[in-house]
Amino acid sequence: MRILAFLTSLVALWLLLSGFFTPLQLSFGAMSCAFTLWLTVRLGLLRHDYLRLRVSVRSPGYVVWLAWEIVKSNLHVARVILSPRMPLQRQVVRLHPTQRSGLGIAIYANSITLTPGTLTMDADDGVLEVHALTTPVADDLRSGEMDRRVTRLEGN
Repeated sequence: MRILAFLTSLVALWLLLSGFFTPLQLSFGAMSCAFTLWLTVRLGLLRHDYLRLRVSVRSPGYVVWLAWEIVKSNLHVARVILSPRMPLQRQVVRLHPTQRSGLGIAIYANSITLTPGTLTMDADDGVLEVHALTTPVADDLRSGEMDRRVTRLEGN
């Protein structure tokens, strides 16, 4: 069942991104999907639970929210940098993520790093160390909104 779901998503993605429907292009697409499926099965990447599938189904809403957070953070950082006083209050924040899987923690840490004004420096023993450019950015991280959204994305 996992193989069929993975193959279906590969073919749908290929058709969506390619836009070509000639016999030659379709045969190339079928070969590339078959090769990707073979390689994925060979590497044992489909043996895990449905966490990746759950995350991929729930991710569009999270991606839209994250994109908006990135825009807001860009504006904040630009305001700080262009200010004559440049009010930097750099600090390191220690966060305890509520995600239960390595994938969830990786999504959370990468989402933090994608947001301007923050950088995940270390992820070890259930603690993330994050460098924040200003106090409002650090307070936003401490509020836990991103953590809750990633945990929801993970399905917990």
